[in-house]
Amino acid sequence: MQLAPHYPVATARLRLRPLSLADVDGLVAYRSRLDICRYVPFEPMDEVAIAARLSDRWANHAITSDYDRLTLGVELAATGAIIGDVMLRLVSETDRCGEIGWVFNPDHTGHGYATEAAHALLHMGFDDLGLHRMIARVDVRNSRSLRLGDRLAMRRETLLIENEWFKGAWSSEIDFALLESEWARQHATTPAMCARPRIATLGNGPERSS
Repeated sequence: MQLAPHYPVATARLRLRPLSLADVDGLVAYRSRLDICRYVPFEPMDEVAIAARLSDRWANHAITSDYDRLTLGVELAATGAIIGDVMLRLVSETDRCGEIGWVFNPDHTGHGYATEAAHALLHMGFDDLGLHRMIARVDVRNSRSLRLGDRLAMRRETLLIENEWFKGAWSSEIDFALLESEWARQHATTPAMCARPRIATLGNGPERSS
């Protein structure tokens, strides 16, 4: 179960691609903000912290084994501006389970960009990596991300009450989930609802295109 996308992964308005040092200023614009960092597992980041991530945790551009993750920048196709980043992680090859996550610059909310980018991750996970189940973990106080999970037609499957000591307080989370059968039904009834991103897979079927 392996995935190696041809970058950029294109949607109608966005390009998902690996991050580089040229993106540092765009990333600092939102990853340095206290309001953005409040409900996610990192503290406000400066240029040094982001450069360190770029050379380490964000340097992986393919999924080949359990716990591998892709962290991709989301840029506007029209301008090339970085407006957020998204994550796809292989939780278990045996169980064919993956996880998605997202962080976006609030200056670009209200246009459906986060939904479009996260939906592309679901395509990558289900259609190209061959996952059976995908999840997203959201802090119950993070109303924007809760709404995004709903827009992706993921189920609010689990409510974990005060399950984690997080940034000085007990936090609760909602776990969203979607099965491949549910994904298939969604797209069988609305096959033109989205543009398939162009993906290459390693050892998991032929190359596919939108």
